[in-house]
Amino acid sequence: MATNITWHPSLSRRERNEFRKQRGMTIWFTGLSASGKSTVATALEQHLLHLGLSTYRLDGDNVRFGLNKDLGFSEKDRNENIRRIAEVAKLFADASTIALTSFISPYKADRQVARELHAAPGPAGADDEPLPFIEVYVDVPVSVAEQRDPKGLYKKARAGEIKEFTGISAPYEAPEAPEIVIKTHEKSVEECVQQIVEWLNEKGYIKTQ
Repeated sequence: MATNITWHPSLSRRERNEFRKQRGMTIWFTGLSASGKSTVATALEQHLLHLGLSTYRLDGDNVRFGLNKDLGFSEKDRNENIRRIAEVAKLFADASTIALTSFISPYKADRQVARELHAAPGPAGADDEPLPFIEVYVDVPVSVAEQRDPKGLYKKARAGEIKEFTGISAPYEAPEAPEIVIKTHEKSVEECVQQIVEWLNEKGYIKTQ
């Protein structure tokens, strides 16, 4: 643990949001491998950017090329993987950016840690604006995800080539009360994006008109 360090305060979230003319938040996609998390998150990122909103997507595979290249897929490493991503997403949200994260994040406890991290007081303390944490559950049956299997991971898991694979040999703990549930086997990517955008608009997090 680091010692002899001091937190240096910055602008309040409210001030940043006013200057940037948008509210920072994290939209956290969770679901099985091949459920469509990255596909929908990418389309949502493009849509929000076209609306003139500052947005950045953090992808489960992409961060393992850099930030989390030292982590494997044990339960301990998966926990640390999600902890780091939650911290990074919070930084983006603190900077009045919409952070989109697309990670399996199979454990309820890890997702709760991410949620609580965003609920912590900002630089200005308890009176500062909270950081919205919007959990999007990409609810797809294992059978559908396995049928898609674009990376061939389910096939390898069934063959025993991949140990502790979520949905096959490792558990996925579905969210109990996510803000949004999308079903990519029942709706198109465009329809899923529209569902999320309408929810954000209804809650007053963004303005599309």
